[in-house]
Amino acid sequence: MAHILPDTPPTSLPGEVLRVFRALKALPDSFFVWHHLAPWQPNAPDFLVLHEDGRALLVKVSPAASVAPAAQFLLLESERAPLGVAEARVLNDFLAALKLPGEQKIETLVVFPNMMDAQVQAGRLERGDGDPAWAGKELLNQDADDGWPRFLSPVKLDALWLEKIRQRFTPEAVIPAEMTVRPPVERRLEAGLTGYLLDYDQEGAVKADLDLPEGGQTLTDDFRLNIINGVAGSGKTLILLYRLRLLYRLYPNKRFLVLTHNRPLSRDMESRFARLEGREPENIEWRTFNGWCYHHWPKDPAWVEPLKMSARQRLVDETWRSHLKDTPISARMFESEIDWFKDQPPVSRETYLTVDRRGRGFGLTTEQRGRVFDAVAAYQKTLEARHALDWGDVPRRLWQFSESGQAKLPEYDVVLVDEAQFFAPLWVRIIQKLLNSKTGHLFIVADPTQGFLGRGASWKSLGLDARGRTHQLRRSYRTTREIMQFATLLYRLRLSDEKDDDILAPDLLNMPTGVFPEIIPLTSPQDEITRLANEVAGFVKQGYPKKHLLILHSDGNGVKSLVQAINDRLGKDAARDPKTDYPGDYVRVTTLNAGAGLESPIVFLAGLREMFESEQSLRLSDEEREALIRDNTRKLYMATTRAGQRLVLTYVGELPGALKTAFGQV
Repeated sequence: MAHILPDTPPTSLPGEVLRVFRALKALPDSFFVWHHLAPWQPNAPDFLVLHEDGRALLVKVSPAASVAPAAQFLLLESERAPLGVAEARVLNDFLAALKLPGEQKIETLVVFPNMMDAQVQAGRLERGDGDPAWAGKELLNQDADDGWPRFLSPVKLDALWLEKIRQRFTPEAVIPAEMTVRPPVERRLEAGLTGYLLDYDQEGAVKADLDLPEGGQTLTDDFRLNIINGVAGSGKTLILLYRLRLLYRLYPNKRFLVLTHNRPLSRDMESRFARLEGREPENIEWRTFNGWCYHHWPKDPAWVEPLKMSARQRLVDETWRSHLKDTPISARMFESEIDWFKDQPPVSRETYLTVDRRGRGFGLTTEQRGRVFDAVAAYQKTLEARHALDWGDVPRRLWQFSESGQAKLPEYDVVLVDEAQFFAPLWVRIIQKLLNSKTGHLFIVADPTQGFLGRGASWKSLGLDARGRTHQLRRSYRTTREIMQFATLLYRLRLSDEKDDDILAPDLLNMPTGVFPEIIPLTSPQDEITRLANEVAGFVKQGYPKKHLLILHSDGNGVKSLVQAINDRLGKDAARDPKTDYPGDYVRVTTLNAGAGLESPIVFLAGLREMFESEQSLRLSDEEREALIRDNTRKLYMATTRAGQRLVLTYVGELPGALKTAFGQV
């Protein structure tokens, strides 16, 4: 069976085009076929057929069902039957725009699925030089060796010219150079290729199950779900944006919601989509999940600003001292359990006593679970008595409002979720409630190595049946082999006990090579700030755009100090926190937590000493230390793989053992 994209044809296809689609799909697996999809390019060939040896064919399907006898072609030009004329014009215009050099050749074919071949050929007086071949409906049923191959070009296309043809035939798969941090390839630039193409797996993920029904099947009977699991840099966000673009063009009247977990990524995605589409459609809503909850909060009860982290910490400690101080459960363990409770749909005491806690980082006996449950209830009672919320309450309260009928949640036809590995089970349940019950479609992209999927959780535990609906992407395009090897080595050094199947391992073959990551040792936090400001100024002086520089710091105060130091060197607003500003030509400086999903040619990681030292605190139990190391390692993996071409780490003081080994200093 041929490789064909999309694998499933839209049911809106004309019958004759659908019959050709099926015939092409039945070809051997030595054939690769693309069906033209771009709604914004209506006058184009219907199919691009490529043999694995590089010979190619463009196909246009004719709806004609009959033709006047050949004798009638002796009539005046205006009275002749225009059989194949419109199709030939489309094919010739497409080829003319390509401007193929003489040594490159692609054949063209008009297929008439509604007519016998003898009838088709009888309707043609002669075939002029450069005119397409014609074929009747017998072609659709002929043996592969006798049918389609005879129409292929005798000339094998050069790979760069094939890419040019693809870029024109499948514009929905073209990535503008400014939307990727891939290093430029000289040969491509010499050929005039500035954009890139989604690879076959990426394009397959974009185009899978595009045929969304208008009604008839309920969500519980047929959950329209697609999940993309991909390594860092595999293009997950691009896939989401390109799928959104196609779905929006195919179904412009549907209502779309795009969710992620942090503001910098949400704003970056919205900006990139606007560049792709040239506008910001009103029926596409862009939100962080908590931002969406705030935006759709009911008028009664009124929104209450959640507690600041410091105030919440005091309340957690106060409750812990009153209920758990005499147990092996630390205040940080208790805080972690509060977060777990609020991430789940409502959990009863009976359920909590027996629930599977794999991946939580520490065990609890049945008696300890009972005491923790009572302590969480006391914490919540204190919050309510103070008419206060913490951030975990926001989705929890909205769920309760919806269940009780106090709030009517908006309905969407399509919900797309980026960085879904950070989404809590309750969040996913709420998202399911938002989907149109008959036509809803949920599209999810995630990197299991970075989030919950590596902590014993699964899509099933989130209420999603992923069987047969998941694409795996292991090839990274964002970064270099050296950076990816460094990130993977550091991950395995710090989490040596993790099983291989807990990690979505990247495919390092054919990755571009580059500069090995750099470590800059420093003596004080102030030196770190000064050195980073100098490094940034140096890159800008060399001509690098400020927007190509990204700094991730482990601490919010460090972010503020860095922004100030860079602005002192380069001028007002040279550096900004993308949490609060839309994308532009400025140095992005933000926290590690806010960095997920971002990317940049050059990335600096700072404030790492505080992260490593926190793991050695004497206040931590062994289980807490293990959980903290695991979470910090996932943050480091995420942060290092944001870099496209250069990665620079700064560290104040003596390097930890894992960093020494990763940098070859042991």
